[in-house]
Amino acid sequence: MMIHVVVRNARTVAVEDRQVRAVPYRAQWESPDLIADILAGALPAADDPLWARSGADSAQEYEFWSWRACGMACLKMALAYWGLEEPPLVQLAEEASSHGAYERHETGVRGLIYAPFVSYVEQRFGLSARSCPDLPPDALAAEISAGGLVLASVHAGIRRPDTTPPHRGGHLVLVIGCTGTEVVFHNPSGDRTGNQAFATVSREEFERFYAGRGIVLGPGRPGPATNAQPSTRTESPLGR
Repeated sequence: MMIHVVVRNARTVAVEDRQVRAVPYRAQWESPDLIADILAGALPAADDPLWARSGADSAQEYEFWSWRACGMACLKMALAYWGLEEPPLVQLAEEASSHGAYERHETGVRGLIYAPFVSYVEQRFGLSARSCPDLPPDALAAEISAGGLVLASVHAGIRRPDTTPPHRGGHLVLVIGCTGTEVVFHNPSGDRTGNQAFATVSREEFERFYAGRGIVLGPGRPGPATNAQPSTRTESPLGR
């Protein structure tokens, strides 16, 4: 059995290769330790002292995108895992926007829009990417087993898996592992150590938040796939 060892939050974690990928964690805010305050409204995202690392031109631009950047944070994790160039968060969001993955309007943004995002990822980074508007839990697990990473649409409340969400979907997490009974993922909007990197919930808990759709990423361009479908499915800006 192949074992990867990764260091997370000053602790050593053994990760079984075929079940859980040793993917580096990235948050959608530059200061993961401040996310709880940002989500609670106690700290404006513009006051994040590390905002400039995002590539934004101003703290206000950073604040605008940070609430909408769960998909870009997931992409950064995948790029880091496969050893590819990892542009700053806001730069990724702006590039994706130029490809139609976000549509800005007077009151905000529509997106992430799956189909143009998939095209952007393939063209820009050479990864395989498939929009899967119908991706039931067993199919998701099969994609992980086959070596993929999945941007999965869940309700943002999954950071509290013992709650019942008002609906499924609307926020993207990066699923990096599935065992017989659990799903392991990185949550870009996790608000504490235990629900950020390598967050682990039971399959039953995951399915309560999971919308049954997502984007499958792989290390090379895709061949024919029966579950690859064009989709204009979108995810909304993160709710509190």
